[in-house]
Amino acid sequence: MLKAGIIGYGTLGKSIAELIKGNQAGNIELKTVLVRRKTEFMEASQQTFGFTANEEEFFNGDLDIIIEAAGHQALQMYGEKALASGSHLIILSVGALGDTDFFENLKETAQKYNQQIFVPSAAIAGLDRIAAGALGEIEEITLITRKHPRSWAGTIAEEKVDLATLTEPVCIYEGNARESSRLFPQSVNVSAALSLAGVGFENTKVQVFADPTIQTNTHTIKAKGYFGETEISVSNVPYEQNPKSSPIVAMSVAKVLKNLTSPLVIGV
Repeated sequence: MLKAGIIGYGTLGKSIAELIKGNQAGNIELKTVLVRRKTEFMEASQQTFGFTANEEEFFNGDLDIIIEAAGHQALQMYGEKALASGSHLIILSVGALGDTDFFENLKETAQKYNQQIFVPSAAIAGLDRIAAGALGEIEEITLITRKHPRSWAGTIAEEKVDLATLTEPVCIYEGNARESSRLFPQSVNVSAALSLAGVGFENTKVQVFADPTIQTNTHTIKAKGYFGETEISVSNVPYEQNPKSSPIVAMSVAKVLKNLTSPLVIGV
């Protein structure tokens, strides 16, 4: 049985913990969760895992794998430390890897300590096909993301349009994945994952829409290359408490964990 830890206990962290606890993530035991303030979690005594706000206690916990579910800043603070502690690392805040120096340092640390960094498919599909296609030439690749205006609250979208009064879809960003990852750190991490699988941050085109006509978070990948052409669309039900994300993100983490202990692995 592999021992796991989670950084962060927001909507995604809780969902991942529930999937592990419900035996939906393979032969994995959740040992502890790193939080900012332990006193906030009154339910701690009711859980089979522990909470800690002590970084040293967490990283010295002899964990086989650590799951980052706390945002770009947390990944930048703890990513290298997690790998150096002898743990594999699952990343959800993939947009942080748009910082080239940080990304290179993270990879060097993983190599130095003989650990791996895992990037789940999270809110999109088809990363296995894109990564395979990238072994040949990919001529072009575009990600089109559409979410209801409420999902863009607190982002630069508020500077471009009045989200409360939108009646039709509006493109709030068009550019490349490096910039989109920086501008929408909670909402367009998918562009970073697609970039890593394919042709890089600069060459991955991104269009972002605030769309009041939909209730789901939709992502469409269009790619063309030596392998042929691909168009993949997904429609994700958002969390009610956090419409920027979807339950499928936590499920994709559980799939990564399950793959680590399963005798049969499909779709890699």
